[in-house]
Amino acid sequence: MPGPRWRDGWWAGARACPSPNFGPRPGGEAVTLVVLHSISLPPGEYGGDAVERLFTNTLDCDAHPYYERLRGLQVSAHFVIRRGGELLQFVSCDERAWHAGRSSWRGRENCNDWSIGIELEGLEGERFETPQYAALARLLAALAQAYPLAEITGHEHVAPGRKLDPGPGFDWCRLERLLVRRAPTLQVAPARG
Repeated sequence: MPGPRWRDGWWAGARACPSPNFGPRPGGEAVTLVVLHSISLPPGEYGGDAVERLFTNTLDCDAHPYYERLRGLQVSAHFVIRRGGELLQFVSCDERAWHAGRSSWRGRENCNDWSIGIELEGLEGERFETPQYAALARLLAALAQAYPLAEITGHEHVAPGRKLDPGPGFDWCRLERLLVRRAPTLQVAPARG
């Protein structure tokens, strides 16, 4: 069960930005997987509030030509890690965020039911920043203490052919090294090949 830094699935180490895009997890479903994603809006532009607005259904789809394709989309993740390491939380980890879509991992369908989604501000193929890795390691350690997590993988791995994130710019081996002391029971699946 979540410890003192957790309250109803919300982590004190993140700024809360509640999203309406979530639902209940199926009864008795243990949270054992973390799915990493990358996002930037518009693609390749960082630092704005467009991702926050997308996840809270307040994005002005007329503000940029790219946003037209997002009109009516209702998505979320549990967390977003900005380029400088700032951590935002959109959905309680006790609830089901809408991040993985059609997905499967190790023969189990519907990863949203039993996973936590973490978005890294970035673009697949580009490198991620050192503060993002540090924030991700802290978050994963806190999650591993609160939930029965077993593995971390990427959106590209649970939805191959459909999704490409976080992509080749994400250093899975670096993440694995960061977790050796912080969360040694978590398996970084892509790093193990």
